[in-house]
Amino acid sequence: MSDANQAVETVRSADGTPIAHERFGDGPPIILIGGAFNDRSTIRALAEALAAAGFTAFAYDRRGRGDSGDTPPYQVRREIEDVAALVEAAGGKAHLYGLSSGAILAAYATAHGLPVSGLVMFEPPFQVGPHAGSRPDISARTAELIAAGDRAGAVEHFMVTAVGLPAEAVAGMRAEPMWPFLESMAHTLPYDGLISGDGSLPVDRLAGIGVPTLVVESTASPQWLRDGARATAEAIPGARHVGLPGGFHEVPADTLAAEIRRFLLG
Repeated sequence: MSDANQAVETVRSADGTPIAHERFGDGPPIILIGGAFNDRSTIRALAEALAAAGFTAFAYDRRGRGDSGDTPPYQVRREIEDVAALVEAAGGKAHLYGLSSGAILAAYATAHGLPVSGLVMFEPPFQVGPHAGSRPDISARTAELIAAGDRAGAVEHFMVTAVGLPAEAVAGMRAEPMWPFLESMAHTLPYDGLISGDGSLPVDRLAGIGVPTLVVESTASPQWLRDGARATAEAIPGARHVGLPGGFHEVPADTLAAEIRRFLLG
């Protein structure tokens, strides 16, 4: 789903896996880490908006997606190594932005000690308060469905169990044009499940983040996501939390880029 007018570059991760990416703009580098059902095509609009706001934005295909490779067995640390390779390609230091499970990956990469200048997290799917402990293990079940060749079932299971959509709504999505794209990503859903775990807030890990951090929520997202965003900001020393007008688990690219610029560049 790449734009023929945009050059696709490749870096090699520590295990040799090729990671495909595009870069936009000319300024301080920021690496964009998508969540479930995301590749570089789905975050391109934000990359372009950030380029217009003065950044060099890197949109990449996480391993197993798009034009990137996928070396088994999967481990979360390998995705951290992928981010490290992109940071190196960006000049040795960069800001990180992550959406949903990608926000958790961005936080873990930062806590791991990668040379990160600043961190922006959009609605990491942690469950706190009355929602805590309500999510079963999604990685094992989605992996079983994929192994059985039931990609549609894996998508449905993830949408209902992890995202919280009604089963009848997800069933109705099968007839929509985007459904084949969702199925094409199904084999990576166990990866997002392993990153997110059972949804518990990793307080000790987040407390080790020492870079300027912004946690963003959409004012139209479900309460459990908004509560998780606030709790995440409270767990990271000095982090700022902001709510922006948007839709379900999304904010318009221009609105989000303007907020990221204000926070990271002043």
